[in-house]
Amino acid sequence: MQCFIYKSLKKQDVYLYLKDQDDFTCLPEALQDSLGRMEFVFSLEITPERKLANADPVSVLNSLSKQGFFLQLPPVLSAPATLQ
Repeated sequence: MQCFIYKSLKKQDVYLYLKDQDDFTCLPEALQDSLGRMEFVFSLEITPERKLANADPVSVLNSLSKQGFFLQLPPVLSAPATLQ
């Protein structure tokens, strides 16, 4: 499936995958407001076998099919271990 990837200019390391280029109508209004302005990064053909940097391709495909978008949030960093 072809998808179109945008980055949020308001929230660092937040990316939005869209099923249809420049079609933000599938996003809930609150989400659209929280992301702010989006900048197109590139388009990509996603298959279940494709390796993605920070997302599971099957989850991306399912979300694109059902909702028309997939939101990739930055990875959660765990707290550093304390020395004893």
